[in-house]
Amino acid sequence: MILQNPEDTFFLSSRELAKRYDVDAATIVRTIQTLGYNKYAEFAADLRAHFVTQITPYAVLKAASKEKRTVADRIRHGVEMDLRNLQALQSSLNPEKIIALSRQVKRAHRILIVGIDLAAGLSWHLGYGLMTLGFNAEAPVGSTGNVQRRVRSLTRRDLLIAISFGQCLRDTVEAALRAKKLGVATFGITDSETSPIARICDDRCIASVASPSFGGSYVAPMSLLGAILIACAHTQTARSLELLRRSEDEDRADHRWYRSEKGSASVE
Repeated sequence: MILQNPEDTFFLSSRELAKRYDVDAATIVRTIQTLGYNKYAEFAADLRAHFVTQITPYAVLKAASKEKRTVADRIRHGVEMDLRNLQALQSSLNPEKIIALSRQVKRAHRILIVGIDLAAGLSWHLGYGLMTLGFNAEAPVGSTGNVQRRVRSLTRRDLLIAISFGQCLRDTVEAALRAKKLGVATFGITDSETSPIARICDDRCIASVASPSFGGSYVAPMSLLGAILIACAHTQTARSLELLRRSEDEDRADHRWYRSEKGSASVE
């Protein structure tokens, strides 16, 4: 029953799982030990990996459609899953890993961020944030050829950040593989330690996108990107402050110009 409903069970504690199937929590623990796991956390990790490799947008929507929920209940359930994903990120977050990534970003001559389809919004957000802080970052969009040509231009002084979830999109995986062959440092943002992106990249951060929505939940990955930008800003605070001050001064000048032009137009 657990394997037939991984999208509803992979995030549950042993006590919550026992409650769902109306058994004692000790029964759950003894069962997973019989299966060869030393502790429940190991079983839960494997269940998450199974969920990630098996789930598709169609499977998510099909599973959700079988549940006897009102639309209002489905909406609340989606927000609850968002919160669980954030809590999972909070409990597993390794600040030292993010600080190490920020140092890589600082050293890199160029930073190429590859995120395709729904992950394109994530890659653009990270790329824009890094550019605002003065880094030479780019999140290419468009065709497969456009992405792969940019990957081919990378050198050992550069950094590639690959963002993909679940079974991972082929174009993103191929970009990470090509970068590795070129000797480029790679970092993955994905939702499982066993996903293709996690296995290929030199290092990775994990953020769940589990959701009853066919589009997935990007709340936890967005929070992770925020943590990365915080680290990048504070590993070179003086430079970040100077760049943001200039941007603020330019915005104020633009605002003053707009108000003066608007005032002149009103008088005329």
